[in-house]
Amino acid sequence: MSKKIEGLIAATFTPFHEDGTVNTSLIPALVDKLVKDGVRGIFVCGSNGEGPNMTLEERKLVAEAFVKAAGGRLMIIVHVGHSCIAEAKMLAAHAAAIGADAFAAVAAFYFKPSSVENLVDCMADIASGAPGLPFYYYHIPHLTGVGMDMIEFLRLAGRRIPNLAGIKYTATTLQEYQSCLNYSQGRFDILYGLDELLLPALAVGAKAAIGSTYTFAAPLYLRTMEAFQRGDLEAAREQHAYLVEVIRVLLKYPPIPGQKAIMHMLGWDMGPCRLPLATLDKESYDEFYHELAALGFFEKVSPRKVQHTS
Repeated sequence: MSKKIEGLIAATFTPFHEDGTVNTSLIPALVDKLVKDGVRGIFVCGSNGEGPNMTLEERKLVAEAFVKAAGGRLMIIVHVGHSCIAEAKMLAAHAAAIGADAFAAVAAFYFKPSSVENLVDCMADIASGAPGLPFYYYHIPHLTGVGMDMIEFLRLAGRRIPNLAGIKYTATTLQEYQSCLNYSQGRFDILYGLDELLLPALAVGAKAAIGSTYTFAAPLYLRTMEAFQRGDLEAAREQHAYLVEVIRVLLKYPPIPGQKAIMHMLGWDMGPCRLPLATLDKESYDEFYHELAALGFFEKVSPRKVQHTS
């Protein structure tokens, strides 16, 4: 496989106009921000990008816009997962055609895979749509309802999927995550996906992570990583504890609408959410703003502009 990823990948949000259509005009500035913030790449059209709520043409349009805006400055991983395997395979081919660096797919989430073997069959078919690109299985059982043995997945998929790079591992089972990191002498790239558990993941060997809050708070997480890497565990724990408190506040609200609200507070109008997700109402937005302000959040993330109004 290609060289393993190190650092943070921002699982960013898809900007929409107020009428609900995709707003690609905001993407170049968003990419510039993420370059400045120090992330290594962007995860496009995933859960936080509302990929499952978009049409195929919209997903292609958004992926193209991010690849073009990045211009090689950041790696672009395109999420192609879909409950229709054939559609996911087509999105994989499109990701390769536009010059993405890698692609990923969740398990089908309506008719779900019935076994690890069945899951591997599905992922092998999707991955064959772009055989020249690194492929990551996106393990997120709390959303897909598909929670299988990931060591068994690596064992079987490693034989069946030539371009399997690894797993985007978004689950709290750190013991299995560690086993995946160590499987077959560390053959696969296992990217950790829960921001609030970044420090514990680093402790068991994580080198890279993909997360939504890295879109607006990457410098704070990078301080955690830097402190850990220099052996200053007290500083790493202190920095990470603050981020956990921020996420505790965030989780009082629906996570994706809540994070789009944070982006708006920081001067980035990402537009409404797609149904069935619902944009925060004014009362919730204002309450959320005051809770974050009480934590000193806005001063810490150095926003270009803080907007109190919803």
